[in-house]
Amino acid sequence: MDITHELLALLERFAARAALPKVRGLLLPPAAVPTSIAGEFCAIELDDGSLGLSYVLLDESSRRLVAERGDPSLGLEGADALAVARWFGEAAGARRAIGFAVVNALTRCLFDRAGFVPGASGDSIGMLAPQPSDRIGMIGLFPPLVKSIVQAGASLTVVELRSDLAGERDGWRVTTDRSELAGCNKVIATSTLLLNGTLDAMLAACPGAQSFALIGPGAGCLPDPLFARGVTLVGGTWISDREAFRAALAAGSSWTAAARKTAIRPADYPGFEALLGSL
Repeated sequence: MDITHELLALLERFAARAALPKVRGLLLPPAAVPTSIAGEFCAIELDDGSLGLSYVLLDESSRRLVAERGDPSLGLEGADALAVARWFGEAAGARRAIGFAVVNALTRCLFDRAGFVPGASGDSIGMLAPQPSDRIGMIGLFPPLVKSIVQAGASLTVVELRSDLAGERDGWRVTTDRSELAGCNKVIATSTLLLNGTLDAMLAACPGAQSFALIGPGAGCLPDPLFARGVTLVGGTWISDREAFRAALAAGSSWTAAARKTAIRPADYPGFEALLGSL
């Protein structure tokens, strides 16, 4: 079973144990999308206030969703959350992105009901602690994170889908060839790999990685299937002030005051079975 359907299967079990909230609505960034991360994510809010994020600029369908301010035919308000979460496994484009946001929102719902609060992230680079001897792989270019890795003296190879970004930089390089991850002992990757379905392929491309951190606002799903595949840290965004977050997302402004970055590692996580058993 692939990651997508494993996540949905776990949520099916959650639904069998407890009544789930309905979908309250879809929250979108401004139509005139800014170049910052604040304009790149949508959110689904459930009736109990649970929020889940998803990257919303992955393809043309998702971009149209933002530009057209949603599609009334989606029928999201009051919808069965699990039914919409299944879009993550059954649909493409904007519907898949929305389904993934619901997967993340239901995960937050489970965490809250079980009393599990992820710990804070110690840094912005997946707690990789780069050393001069490290060969670090970055899947998806995170420009703000490059400097700290390079300054630590580590070798950095970035794998990108965009060929226009490929080339040598000052102390690091960008390539479209995932096989160049084979020699990396530490890897940091964008959570968008879950949305575009390439996480398994990327994990297979770096068999020597002792650390594999999956980070980003979309990294809000249950980490169990990820840990089982070799991911060593899941770093997401924990919304702490819902009203401030809604306002910031609608304005396309920073969420910093409304959220915190989290880090979940296998040793810090009780596991789905324990969470479910506590309900």
